[in-house]
Amino acid sequence: MTAFAFTIWVWELTNQATALTLFGLFLQVPQLLIIPIAGVIVDSWNRKYLMIVGDMVSWLLTITILLIYLTHNLQIWHLYLAVAVQGIFEQIQEQAYSASISSIVPKQQYSRASSIGFLTKSSPVIIAPALAGALYAVIGLAGILIIDIMTYVIAISSVLLVRIPQPTIAEAGTHSYTNLKQELFFGWRYIAARPSLIAMLVLALLFYFAQNLSSSLFTPLILARTSNDTKILGTVSSAAGLGGIIGALLVSVWAGSKPRIHRVLLGMVGAGLSQTVFGLGVKPLIWIPAQFCSSLNIPIFSSPAQTIWLSKVKPEVQGRVFATRSLFVQPAVVISTLIAGPLADYVFEPAMMPNGSLTSILGWIFGTGKGAGIALIYVISSLSMLLIGIGGYAFRTLRDVEIILPDHDASSE
Repeated sequence: MTAFAFTIWVWELTNQATALTLFGLFLQVPQLLIIPIAGVIVDSWNRKYLMIVGDMVSWLLTITILLIYLTHNLQIWHLYLAVAVQGIFEQIQEQAYSASISSIVPKQQYSRASSIGFLTKSSPVIIAPALAGALYAVIGLAGILIIDIMTYVIAISSVLLVRIPQPTIAEAGTHSYTNLKQELFFGWRYIAARPSLIAMLVLALLFYFAQNLSSSLFTPLILARTSNDTKILGTVSSAAGLGGIIGALLVSVWAGSKPRIHRVLLGMVGAGLSQTVFGLGVKPLIWIPAQFCSSLNIPIFSSPAQTIWLSKVKPEVQGRVFATRSLFVQPAVVISTLIAGPLADYVFEPAMMPNGSLTSILGWIFGTGKGAGIALIYVISSLSMLLIGIGGYAFRTLRDVEIILPDHDASSE
């Protein structure tokens, strides 16, 4: 709800896609910088407490933003700064969460555990955007922040009640390294020794670059096409949440047969196809089912992908290895976030205005005027997602990852 309210507040203030995509940039750059250290921290410190600290920092930041807003001093840079600080601790929290799955559930349940984890992220999206869109006009930003502050108490209390086994420092292998530099490079050496993991890494890098380029423009596209109608934005966002939940439930009930890589690649194709339809649409009648189908495919490909990593990487080193994975994927996400807004505001939007340079060629597909240029970028990135999924079948190291690379408990290493 808070993220949605911030989006509305900033859009009303600036009416620029760049101002919204900068949220993602200020979140992702600090996450990128902390990733190498995060892996070492997660393998060495108590993962349960790291997750709690992440929520506590976000809780304190929300209180600070509320106080600044109530004194009528809130500016956009305050939000960017808060998001940057939150990003650091959120990255550590996410790495601690990912590395904890294999110590909580048996290997045969990795896929279901991953899908349920995705379920918890998608569930709030059903209600939160629509509710925030309606409440924003009634209780404003301050009221939504107060609700957010209250929910953090529940979140922190929930984690306190959960038992999360923690590998000892000896089990994590830290005694075999003499300095921090060796620790930081361990994750890369582990992946580099396994070509199929490199293939998985490249697949994720390319796909998430394309996906984030379109998702960064999701909100500005709808607001531009609907004359800032936050209710439509909330409804479409809720459809995305519902699709994510249905997809996660399908994966948790039916884990699917091996090889899992087929679900990864076909899920990417499905997400790309759905988002292409979304970008071509101009009405909620198209946006809602297209966004539902796009989000439906996300757990279908992300859950088996995470299961492959959990199965192939030894639990005691997952913190460092998963941090290395993020260290390669995150720059692609940062770059796509960095270029999405300027491309929309200064290149494609002017080109798709009446009498623009691309109007005569593509105007019959995307229309003209506000939002047409954003839609063009959205479709280009979505088609790229589709092609990446199809292209994955061309590489044996990726296509046969589960055959080539043994599970960590079957390896002699």
